[in-house]
Amino acid sequence: MSAPHPPTVLPPDAAESPGAPRGPVRERSALPDVLRGVALLGILAVNMQDFAGFLEWRQRGLDSVAQVLTDVLANGRFISIFAMLFGWGAAGLLARQGTAIFLRRHLLLLLIGALHFVLVWHGDIISNYAALAVFLLLTAHLGGRALLTAGIALGAWGQWVWLSDALLALGQPGRARFTGLPDLSAGTYPALVAERLADFWPNLIGGNLYNGPWLLCLFFLGAAAQRSGLLLHPEEHRPLLRRLAAWGVPLGLGLGVVLAYLNTRPDRAGGLLAIPVRMGGGLAGALGYVGLIGLLTVNGRLGALRAFAASGRVAMSNYLSQSLIMTTLFYPYGGGLFGRVGAAGSLLLALLVGLLQVPISAWWLRHYGTGPMEWLVRRLVYGRPRRAGPPAAGSS
Repeated sequence: MSAPHPPTVLPPDAAESPGAPRGPVRERSALPDVLRGVALLGILAVNMQDFAGFLEWRQRGLDSVAQVLTDVLANGRFISIFAMLFGWGAAGLLARQGTAIFLRRHLLLLLIGALHFVLVWHGDIISNYAALAVFLLLTAHLGGRALLTAGIALGAWGQWVWLSDALLALGQPGRARFTGLPDLSAGTYPALVAERLADFWPNLIGGNLYNGPWLLCLFFLGAAAQRSGLLLHPEEHRPLLRRLAAWGVPLGLGLGVVLAYLNTRPDRAGGLLAIPVRMGGGLAGALGYVGLIGLLTVNGRLGALRAFAASGRVAMSNYLSQSLIMTTLFYPYGGGLFGRVGAAGSLLLALLVGLLQVPISAWWLRHYGTGPMEWLVRRLVYGRPRRAGPPAAGSS
């Protein structure tokens, strides 16, 4: 009598792709999905500034309180988790499926991101991530330590670029702060689409040249986590998770306070200095959150956070639906609320929509098994799944 097989712990996308390991029990790792679901909510809270069209340094009263809470607890943190998870998933896909599937998937994501940018919202990140993912091909044979070293070097480069710009601006007092908000003066939907169509490639190339080193830093850190098995087997990494929580959370909170102060300044130097503070504090806070949620996972104490695994499993569908909902509410061709809602109202709306996505995602998964965009991407990347034939003679 043969010994029973241990449960097979799969990364979230491996259970749904051809060639997944077949054990008698196939368990889906909870931690990556929970992190992704929590990150989606946090990203929406931060993106509301762009959707709603308010300026951070002009917030007063309750709006100012909401802005400070967003800066201290969310700004830069959840987008960093999301980017690291992207690198983690891309590295796993490359290891399991090879270069051809990797390139096919990311070319498709580039197309989806382009359509999202042009048809819906100028703040798309899918196309940026997909374009930069090609650099992960260079890391296929690197170990975790080499990836960590490369990630740190790229992060230092990104910080140096941002700090250099900020220091130059300090010598030019009196210059007004840039807003980064979309220009909606064209008003009509066709006119805005035409503008975004013209802006797509300059935005993609320019954005990736400016932010590319930092994004690759996050991708490489995620790939290092994939090599170590940190997210699939967090119980084997308790000391690391404790260190991440102990160092990342307080450092992230401290830099978040600095960011909140910088976001009260209307000058250009303050805006430029806020970028490295936001991203550095965001990375520290993100690692701290990963440590905390990882420890809750291994101790069986996720509690209500476990519900976010559902929204994390359909992350792309939820991310795109957030853009559709918010641009419809705020843009001139929809509700026309752009510039009329402050930080407090925007944060409340983000929490309402983001938290509603959690039970809706759970319902959808119970009925359909995967999200609509996730189904489409898998079908276009892998093709129609083949039906299993009858068991071979003599098999058991």
